[in-house]
Amino acid sequence: MKANPKVKADQKVEAPAGGGSKKLIIIIVAVVLLLAAAGGGAAWFFMHGKADAHEEEDKPVKKKSAKKAGPSEYIPVEPFTVNLQPGEAGADQYLQLAFTLEVGSLEEADNIKKNMAKVRNRVLLLLSSKKAADLSTPEGKVELSKEIVAQLSEPFEPRGDKQDVIDVLFTSFIIQ
Repeated sequence: MKANPKVKADQKVEAPAGGGSKKLIIIIVAVVLLLAAAGGGAAWFFMHGKADAHEEEDKPVKKKSAKKAGPSEYIPVEPFTVNLQPGEAGADQYLQLAFTLEVGSLEEADNIKKNMAKVRNRVLLLLSSKKAADLSTPEGKVELSKEIVAQLSEPFEPRGDKQDVIDVLFTSFIIQ
C-alpha cells in the first residue's frame, strides 16, 4: 500500500462515515441466512428422516454390509451339455451351452465363485427341464437368460442375501 503524500505521518486518517454500518448489515444478513438454512435442514431431517426410518423398519435385516459400488464383474462359467426333454418327435436332443455371468461387484463375483457348485447345479436342473423347441427362438433364449438370472439371484444359504446377478451373456449355444 502506498503512502498518501497529502497526509503527514502524524495525522490520523479516518474511515468514511457509514462503512461500519454496512459491515454490520452484511453480518446480520449472513447470520439470518445461515440460521434459515440450518432451520430448513432441520425441518427436512425431521420430516424425511422419520419417514426413512419407518421404511428401514419394513425392510428385512441384511446380514452383509452394503454392496460396494463399482463396475460390473464378469464370471465365465464352464460349458454345460445336457439332455433336453423329448419333443413331439420323441428323439433325443442335447444342448451345449456356455455363458458368462455379469454381477454387480467384486464381492458378488467372489461369492458366486465360492458357490460355483450350487450355480452349476441350479443351471443344470433348469436346462434339463427345457425342450429344444422352447430354446430355438431368440425369444426362448431371452427367456432362458431371465430364468437363469432368477435362479442364480436366489440366496445360496437359507435366510441369506440375494446375489446381484445382472445378466447372463451366452457365449455358445448349440442344440443337436
